[in-house]
Amino acid sequence: MFSIIVVPPPTSEDERSGAQLRLAPGERLVFGRAVPEGGLLIAHDGVSRRAGEITAHGTFWTVSNLSARQTYVVENPEGAGEHIKVAPGRLDAPVPFEFSRIVLPAAGDLLPVEVWAPRHDYVRAADGTDGEPTAPAFSVDRTKRYFAVLAALCEPRLRGAPHAPLPTMDQVVERLRPAWPAASRTSVQWNIDYLAVKLRLKPGPETADPGPRLNGKKESLVSLALRFDLVREDDLVVLAAPSGQALR
Repeated sequence: MFSIIVVPPPTSEDERSGAQLRLAPGERLVFGRAVPEGGLLIAHDGVSRRAGEITAHGTFWTVSNLSARQTYVVENPEGAGEHIKVAPGRLDAPVPFEFSRIVLPAAGDLLPVEVWAPRHDYVRAADGTDGEPTAPAFSVDRTKRYFAVLAALCEPRLRGAPHAPLPTMDQVVERLRPAWPAASRTSVQWNIDYLAVKLRLKPGPETADPGPRLNGKKESLVSLALRFDLVREDDLVVLAAPSGQALR
């Protein structure tokens, strides 16, 4: 059973060939500009002759950087900027992303090699489990206004621009108007302050400790929300709620 799919970089005409290389668990794929038969040939003078190696495992894969001087970056295209660096000479670095893009710096160009790991294995919940259920790490209600505010803050990066600047307060207000016609700068700021407490970035009102001053509050909220999948692209529908389902 194949578990890893590798999509080669575009051709010199900047077009995809449509080719895909499929690896079963335990199989390896060498890539570079001079590789043995069965490897992934990347015909670019800026790529090492033997640039790296991909190894398939059951539900993930590893990458080895065989370059002597060049760091590779493995991006998560769906992760709002999430990435890992693979240093020169690093062997078998594990990659946890379902969809990944190896970015190879090559004499002024950035060559992408896409790797898909669609296989998922999950533990089955035990039948008749006794005891109290585990409390959720973050409790959010997707019907509340504070969640719509959080979604509006996260939207630019969820839409595929991982390094996009966060929207201004006025932009957030305008984005919320379809689902929340009465939104204002004051009400949005109140919800941001509430989120900072709810998501434990600031102490709650029940304590006398004000906690450290939280600079970059919006950035902290978005970073936390995207890191732990509190807001996903599917959740952006709350920004266009139809009439009769206005946010509370």
